[in-house]
Amino acid sequence: MRIALVLEQFDARKGGLEQWTARFAEGLDERGHEVHAVTRRFVPHCTQAPVVLHRVEAGKTPVAFAEAAQAKLMELAPDVIHDMGCGWYCDVFHPHGGSWAAVTRRKQDMLPGWLRQVKRRVDKLLPRHRRFASLLAGQYADRGQLMIALSQTVAEDFQRFHGVPEERIRVIYNGVDVERFTPANQARWRASVRRHLGIGEDAVLALIVAHNFRLKGVPTLLRAMRRLRSGPRPVHLAVVGGKRFARWRLEATGLGVGRRVHFVGTADDTAPYYAAADLYVHPTIYDACSLVVLEAAASGLPVVTSRVNGVADLLTHGADSLLLERPTDVAGLSGAMRLLLDDARRAELAAAARRTALRHTLRRNVEEVLAVYDEVLAMRGSTARSAIAGNPATRRAAARNHADSSPRAQRPERAPATP
Repeated sequence: MRIALVLEQFDARKGGLEQWTARFAEGLDERGHEVHAVTRRFVPHCTQAPVVLHRVEAGKTPVAFAEAAQAKLMELAPDVIHDMGCGWYCDVFHPHGGSWAAVTRRKQDMLPGWLRQVKRRVDKLLPRHRRFASLLAGQYADRGQLMIALSQTVAEDFQRFHGVPEERIRVIYNGVDVERFTPANQARWRASVRRHLGIGEDAVLALIVAHNFRLKGVPTLLRAMRRLRSGPRPVHLAVVGGKRFARWRLEATGLGVGRRVHFVGTADDTAPYYAAADLYVHPTIYDACSLVVLEAAASGLPVVTSRVNGVADLLTHGADSLLLERPTDVAGLSGAMRLLLDDARRAELAAAARRTALRHTLRRNVEEVLAVYDEVLAMRGSTARSAIAGNPATRRAAARNHADSSPRAQRPERAPATP
């Protein structure tokens, strides 16, 4: 099968979406599929799969990329188009960040009441908001494409904010490579990474892997660290990912934890940091289904995260994780972290977290997505299936001939902006 994966950057260092796509491409290649990537930027060494690159030259706006990607895809005419959340011309729409409208609403809900109302009015007038509204109108218009939601929460957001009928949604949680992320990595990397960070074995090291610090809850985590300054054991925090750390270092210093918070920056491989840590903390304001939480669990780390994180559907509070009712609850977060300073308690949750990860593997994840591809092919009917079996020229002609009836029917010239 010729499969086109659509995303702005094919670079596993950038975040969960990009990392998952690189590993997913490897899974497709292992099963004998031909993988294509339609993208602005591609880092060849980020995956071992032989991916055919189709670089898209487009303006900086999301709408410009979506339009350019559509033109490229119509020319390519693959068997299945799988969009990771940045275009609108596809068979399978799979936004790894969840619903942009839901994220926006969640951020607004964190504001004081008076400011929330002002911001909602102002946002509607901003060019950036209107561009995203136009993009969303094209992405969620019903042309028969199937929607993959990374969690039940995201499925509900699709229905609530975008009017997607339940029958078009397939809930598929993220899967993790349990061979790459494993407790066995501790013997390989734990001592060297902690030595590099200047952290002794007597200290407890908490970890967060994030790029969008505000969305993922780093401000709350820094305040929780202040509450943990005094205790039976020193607590350190490693922050992997992100950039422009000057203001964050200043904030940590102002809270009196500057010497205990280590801003690592982007890492080509995060596995060594999971191996060095004792617990993973992710008090996110919104997450579709944090891949990093599953990586931490697979690495044998107890997890603290918020219930608004879609991955919480897979976790059991008090068994393999500690779940926060409110992501901005500093007292609740510091209390959960304090519970995990106990070695026995931490080991108990760590073992259970690994067992949870083993039930949600990348292999299972790939098979579930392939089942959605099978649905797509079945929906096209016998004519489209016959075209798929033919040569590339036949497939391109069939794609154009059936554009109006296929799941990826051609988008109108411009989707109307929503208010």
